[in-house]
Amino acid sequence: MPDRRPDLKQTLIKALSAPGRASSDYDLNQNVTLPADRVLRPAAVLIAVREETQTLLLTKRSTALKHHPGQVAFPGGKIDPGDDGPVDAALREAREEIGLPESQVEVLGTLPPHETVTSYAMTPVLGVLRGDFTPVIEVGEVSEAFEVPFHHVIDPSRFHIERRHWRGTERRYYTVTYGPYYIWGATARILAALSDRIAR
Repeated sequence: MPDRRPDLKQTLIKALSAPGRASSDYDLNQNVTLPADRVLRPAAVLIAVREETQTLLLTKRSTALKHHPGQVAFPGGKIDPGDDGPVDAALREAREEIGLPESQVEVLGTLPPHETVTSYAMTPVLGVLRGDFTPVIEVGEVSEAFEVPFHHVIDPSRFHIERRHWRGTERRYYTVTYGPYYIWGATARILAALSDRIAR
């Protein structure tokens, strides 16, 4: 029988050209007034999908980290002075965190930056994984690298909005789960924004 799975690469290319605005951790918290003169630090994350298995690569951050310990995240981090922009930074971070060679990622493009509550402007870089890849974990930063079905975590019906108290206020945020993996915060918000673009 013919393969009836959607062409994942073309789906992502179409999403890149779809209309949309930058996302933010504050999108569900309109009562928060952000200072106009705030300074955001540049960062980048890699949204890497595998066409053969229709899966998305994610990591679980080390519980020893100061910020966001144990959370599910895309490979990525801050843009260093030696990086040639967000694409270079996302690929470098993926190599450092999970041993993903830059040569195995076909970069398709970038989405608008996502503003985080930790004052980062985080650029999502969309890419397609090529060839076999066995993660090599940097244990100081990552406790696990794993893949989840891509169409599960961008299905609008899978997203939920939850609440928790944070820094004295109630914060609302997106979540999406798969098996034991609880995806929330910036990672879930970026997936929700990508889901919205794919649906258009």
